[in-house]
Amino acid sequence: MSSKYTKWYHPYRCSPEYKKKVAYFSMEFGVDQALKIYSGGLGFLAGSHMKSAYDLKQNLIGVGILWKYGYYDQARNDDQTLRVQWIEKIYNYLEDTGIVVPLSILDNQTVYVKAYVLKPEIFNTAPIYLLTTDIPENDFLSRTITHKLYDGNTLTRMAQSMVLGIGGAKIVELLGGADIYHLNEGHGLPAAFSLYQKYNKDLDKVKEHLVFTTHTPEKAGNEEHEATFLNKMGFFCEYFSDEELAKWTVGTNTLSYTVTALRMAKISNGVSKIHADVANDMWKDYSGISEIIPITNAQNHAFWTDKPLEKAFNSGKDAAIAKRKKELKKELFRVVADQTGSVMDPNVLTIVWARRFAGYKRADLMLKNFERFTKLITNEKYPVQIIWAGKPYPLDEPSIATFNHLVNVSKGFKNMAVLTGYEIRQSRLLKEGADIWLNNPRIPREASGTSGMTACMNGAVNVSTFDGWMPEFGKDGENCFLVPPADLTKEVSVQDDHDFNHLYDIFENKILPLYYDKPADWMKVVKASFKDVAPFFTSRRMADDYYKKMYEH
Repeated sequence: MSSKYTKWYHPYRCSPEYKKKVAYFSMEFGVDQALKIYSGGLGFLAGSHMKSAYDLKQNLIGVGILWKYGYYDQARNDDQTLRVQWIEKIYNYLEDTGIVVPLSILDNQTVYVKAYVLKPEIFNTAPIYLLTTDIPENDFLSRTITHKLYDGNTLTRMAQSMVLGIGGAKIVELLGGADIYHLNEGHGLPAAFSLYQKYNKDLDKVKEHLVFTTHTPEKAGNEEHEATFLNKMGFFCEYFSDEELAKWTVGTNTLSYTVTALRMAKISNGVSKIHADVANDMWKDYSGISEIIPITNAQNHAFWTDKPLEKAFNSGKDAAIAKRKKELKKELFRVVADQTGSVMDPNVLTIVWARRFAGYKRADLMLKNFERFTKLITNEKYPVQIIWAGKPYPLDEPSIATFNHLVNVSKGFKNMAVLTGYEIRQSRLLKEGADIWLNNPRIPREASGTSGMTACMNGAVNVSTFDGWMPEFGKDGENCFLVPPADLTKEVSVQDDHDFNHLYDIFENKILPLYYDKPADWMKVVKASFKDVAPFFTSRRMADDYYKKMYEH
């Protein structure tokens, strides 16, 4: 093993302002198109965090997993509908640290975990240690643990958390340990139990070193499993007695990753002001949980912003902004034409809905009344173009059905398209080419919605429900357009009707007349959107907040 990996390693001098050693555990990191170990927003957020930690020269490392097949590759069936592909990924730019640590999984079976490192100079990030079990020391089944991000097999998912949490903690200890262990979502929870063993089950001592970020109010994002089976798996770094196990369970023999992390952390955070309120309300009935403060998500401005467009904005010249925006739209439309055969017009208002497909995000809300949708998309006076993109979870049949429904509808309209291959590069293209970034989740289920931030950074205007980060940013009609909140005491169908009708009112009565009849006024909104996102929604602010509000707490 190279000697530089026997101690905490940074190739740069860390800033004294950020001197505490922090190990940031995340199941996914989205740092570059070339490293496909992410599924969506959680990974994009973690990637931006690592980039800004590097920019600020923070004393922080990332700990993640080297997914052999990534999340999945999004392709098409013969009829253009979604096909899931699993393709092996090769990353020759990662460096083998020589570190291999053993884990005991399921009845004391030894599984070996190897660490590779993504060095800072590759993608301008803090060092990220990526773990794999796909090595010759392991049997076939053990090698598959780190094959697929968010594997559909429950046993494999549990083992993945152990690889990240326990394997990651062991590697951090070999590097000299950390002052702070930061769990980015509950997946790495076994790292907390590793600390629990290290400090002889002194929970107060654990709390001195552990912080936690919760990312979603969605049940699927707050993992729960049978505690007895987790105990058998070795999840707790030792075999707990029934009495000890009962201390950690909620309900009947259930371990909630989120509740447990909240109980073991000295402080936790939600990812927007609204989400922190929602999270505090969600978990308030559980004893012993930490304070949950808001640290609103952000994105790395330098990575996500088109540089010529930024130069045009900084010049203040409307013509320069419009010219570059039209060029970017043409680049996006080449992809649209290649995939779908639809040739779009850079002079036409372009609406983009692009993010993870999930039920609450309502990808197909615009089609709720198909007659009204048809009227909008065939309007000759005020023409529009609409593009959808995003990845459903590969076992989420309802979301896949929504994706496929949109594909089939798009075949009947030359100005409607659904793209596959949604990853970082395509996400950037969509934001650069969008006039409108559409976001219509059901309130209050969108914790943050960071894609809208990077859309602003590329001259797109958000049209959104009043959720996530938008209440902190949005000035309706000035830098975005906001759907007024529905009555949350009403049935979901009533809320959907409310949001649908207000969305169409916004498009028909505000956006379209403004875009086509008052282009100078439209440009004022675009410029305000670009200008207003910078002070608070770039990840330098977020990375600084984590040190000052969480790590130094």
